[in-house]
Amino acid sequence: MSNSTVAATADTSSPTQPVVRWLGRVDYEPTWRAMQTFTNERDASTPDQIWLLEHPPVFTLGMNAAPEHLLAPGDIPVVQIDRGGQVTYHGPGQLVVYPLLDVRRAGLGVRQMVMALESAVIDLLASWNIEAVAKREAPGVYVNGRKVASIGLRIRRGSSYHGLAFNVAMDLQPFQRINPCGYRGLEVTDLRSLGVNASVQEVADALSPRLLASLQLTPGVG
Repeated sequence: MSNSTVAATADTSSPTQPVVRWLGRVDYEPTWRAMQTFTNERDASTPDQIWLLEHPPVFTLGMNAAPEHLLAPGDIPVVQIDRGGQVTYHGPGQLVVYPLLDVRRAGLGVRQMVMALESAVIDLLASWNIEAVAKREAPGVYVNGRKVASIGLRIRRGSSYHGLAFNVAMDLQPFQRINPCGYRGLEVTDLRSLGVNASVQEVADALSPRLLASLQLTPGVG
């Protein structure tokens, strides 16, 4: 897998076993288009996939995002996309998780899926003795009022894409150029600021089994 493109690949695993893939650092727009292609081409027998990766710096605007929440993008690209939610930032040092799931087959509602993503992150943070919470009115995971993980999903053709962004060891300054997730003055944090020194891939490895358990899924072979 190259560092700039993502192929929407088929797999022969059982449809009930998601294939978990580590993609490394990949550009945002080709990855988004690959998620769309995968969702468009899948059928009832297509195994689910979960992509774990990083993106180069990019701001993304949800379908109904208010432009005033993008304060000063500067030289960071801005991409209008097809998920819910407002504006967020992706960049190096952030673990991004894209669960490409047949939610009808899994019997998952949108709220259940959001809670499953939040619960996996909260459980992982608890393993490092970090107390975190979710907020129903503002999806994501928070530590002492600061956001450490954001969630934005799209459900189409009974399947999910987009997903979770978990701040691991980032330059947090770009978040000051936006109202994160549409909330003026919302502070963000990352694992490094919380005293956890780990790479994005190490966090991906630790989060994956918790995510699968939270979604009540069994991993296939990636």
